[in-house]
Amino acid sequence: MPLDGATPAAPATPHATDAEGASPWQRYASVRAATQRLAAPLSPEDCTAQSMTDASPTKWHLGHTAWFFETFILEQHEEHFAPFDADFRVLFNSYYQGVGAQHPRAQRGLLTRPDLATVLAWRADVDARMQRLLQRGDLAPEAAALLELGLQHEQQHQELLLTDIKHLLWCNPTWPAYQAAGAPAPQTAAPLVRWRRFDGGLVHIGHEGAGFAFDNESPRHPVWLQPYELATRPVSNAEYLAFVVAGGYDEPAHWLAEGWDWRCSQGIGHPLYWRQDGHGWCEFTLSGRQPLAPEQPVVHLSYYEADAYARWAGARLPTEAEWEAAAAATEPAQAGHFADSGVLHPLPAPADAPEGQPAQLFGDVWEWTQSSYAPYPGFAPAAGAVGEYNGKFMVNQYVLRGGSCATPAGHVRASYRNFFPAGARWQFSGLRLARDVR
Repeated sequence: MPLDGATPAAPATPHATDAEGASPWQRYASVRAATQRLAAPLSPEDCTAQSMTDASPTKWHLGHTAWFFETFILEQHEEHFAPFDADFRVLFNSYYQGVGAQHPRAQRGLLTRPDLATVLAWRADVDARMQRLLQRGDLAPEAAALLELGLQHEQQHQELLLTDIKHLLWCNPTWPAYQAAGAPAPQTAAPLVRWRRFDGGLVHIGHEGAGFAFDNESPRHPVWLQPYELATRPVSNAEYLAFVVAGGYDEPAHWLAEGWDWRCSQGIGHPLYWRQDGHGWCEFTLSGRQPLAPEQPVVHLSYYEADAYARWAGARLPTEAEWEAAAAATEPAQAGHFADSGVLHPLPAPADAPEGQPAQLFGDVWEWTQSSYAPYPGFAPAAGAVGEYNGKFMVNQYVLRGGSCATPAGHVRASYRNFFPAGARWQFSGLRLARDVR
């Protein structure tokens, strides 16, 4: 079944434009079409299954992102509003208590009804109604802010769609591919790791200036940093494999107590999606089984694994303030690969990066920091249900920075704060080492 039937058409008469020259409707249509392109390679069966509690079916992602615009924009700003289906308000509500009840997250894969065709019809209906609303050209400021939040929210779900379908396909013992593999890149050693020194002192972190930012990126505030060093690239597969071969998963001295219990209770001895067979080490990718490429950044690590490796290597994870200060000090940052490249897997650090400059701070792999996800000084959630977006999750999670190969290009910035529990590793998460200056 093709999944692109509900792709919005381009508007005939653009109204007010954003900084890139696109009207609100054009930007909306572009983001929505990108979501459906990601779902297009999947069958209806692929779109309905749920591989674990933390993941959601593709059909649910498609529906929830329609739910967001119907609930937060159309319901408030459309004349003669009526929902496409009143039952969807509960079925596709994620965690917004202020909106009403939610279907249990762990049971999203049991929702064989509505079927995929109905969810796509709902998306098309929402898109047509949003087009009429946006092309009027009189969107109220509060609705415009919700529109941008909704588009940023949908881009987050584009990455989740990819990570969740990857986990689902990995659960299939035949390791089916989401997409065909590209031409294999020549294997060369990763660039030598160097260390970039930062003097520390009083720095400011958090969002400032024009442009969108989530509420958890503010207020901008001062932080005092001791001098530190940051590795010039993320840790590679070859470097992490050395940790595995050296028995790093069997030595409790490297692990946090909770991490050791986690590793033992789940019998974990290597990163998620790695496997050793008669041909050596390989890993599951969105292009199916691939030989483990030694020069590529290691990916799909939990916080526990990243922290244990850093201790084994005689280093540590950076704080999120150190990471952001380093990104600000190395503008323009050497960016890596994002989802728009179509590769959907981390690629090696460039061999021609300026010597001593951190490469791949953005893209390829999210980088774990040692910072707990907590509110910045003076943080206050927004009023109403949208205030539940970030603030209520500021407990028992750690911050990741920089984006990944599954993140839409342009979605992240230096102040962007991603966050996951310490045991999460189905995301495209890796690490970059830091160390104190002695």
